[in-house]
Amino acid sequence: MFTLAHLSDPHLPMPPARVGELLGKRVTGYVNWWRRRAHLHVPEALAGIVADIRQQAPDHVALTGDLINISLPTEFARAAEWLQKLGGPLAVTVIPGNHDVYVATAWPESLGLWGAYIAGDGQPPAQDFNVFPTLRRRGPIALVGLSSGVPKPPFFATGTLGEAQIAKAETLLADLGLQGLCRVVLIHHPPLTTESRFKRLTDAAAFQAMIARVGCELVLHGHNHRSEVARIAGPAGPIPVIGVTSASAAPDSKYGRARYHLIRIEREAAGWRFDVELRALSKDGTGCEADGKLSFHSGQPLAMVA
Repeated sequence: MFTLAHLSDPHLPMPPARVGELLGKRVTGYVNWWRRRAHLHVPEALAGIVADIRQQAPDHVALTGDLINISLPTEFARAAEWLQKLGGPLAVTVIPGNHDVYVATAWPESLGLWGAYIAGDGQPPAQDFNVFPTLRRRGPIALVGLSSGVPKPPFFATGTLGEAQIAKAETLLADLGLQGLCRVVLIHHPPLTTESRFKRLTDAAAFQAMIARVGCELVLHGHNHRSEVARIAGPAGPIPVIGVTSASAAPDSKYGRARYHLIRIEREAAGWRFDVELRALSKDGTGCEADGKLSFHSGQPLAMVA
């Protein structure tokens, strides 16, 4: 059995910014943080989630983006320090979200600081977006990382994969499927065609068409700040698409309590069994507790259990 912890959207606290750093889209994001989001995302909740992950000791941790808020240089540096506390690059896989690519930034001073957490197996720290899709193999589990984060105009939180990345992902997933591996796709934006036009993945239909051709066993995402389940078509049956609540959501926030998902994966019959335990910040904020379970077998209908 392989145990994967999935968390997303920690939105680490915003550091003070200089006036010169708040040009363009950053202005609206900075104001929005201090007026509203600072009360929705609190470090105490995130600390509780991280402490529980350590206690549960999963085999690997997947973090599906939005570590920061408006892509300030100091945000990237602070997030790099936080990642080291979460775990080493071999134990933690990171993909970027839209807030990590809020505006165009020089890679060495931004995502490059997390490069060792992004890079695929046997590769040097990631040096640009051309590394995607990334691949990390842990036993029979293949973690395929995609980047949907692209700088967008103010008031848009959409994401885009692009034709080239989707084509590379198709080739990679097809090869991994022939090897009989359990393919887990990591993406920030939910790859669904039903999302709001202001927050959606713009090429979700193209992604789904690709998955329908070559398949995968599981898709994990963040972005919506809530735990949710959907399905998309695969060549052998429905493929679960699972989103997770923000890992820093305040106990009384509109998103509900902060959560992460503990996913236990094992071979079963001709496919794979997934048992997903929702781990939520306790109501008094002092720890975490089980908050529901989801169980399914690859290619078969989903079944929620209390």
